[in-house]
Amino acid sequence: MGGGPAGRGRIVQRMESGTLSLEQSLVDYRRAATLVGWCRKSLADVQQQVRILEADLLRPFEAGETDES
Repeated sequence: MGGGPAGRGRIVQRMESGTLSLEQSLVDYRRAATLVGWCRKSLADVQQQVRILEADLLRPFEAGETDES
């Protein structure tokens, strides 16, 4: 969907300006709700990628260790 947080910020500014009609406020509210869903999905996708990358790759750091394993 694009826009992400920047798109949400523009919508919030427009809504806070107090100059929108009720109809336009509803349109922007729906658009913001869609952006929130997109952001949540993007975050969940990245979290899943991190979990995959972390699986058995991370271990406590020991001083003096080399990366020769």
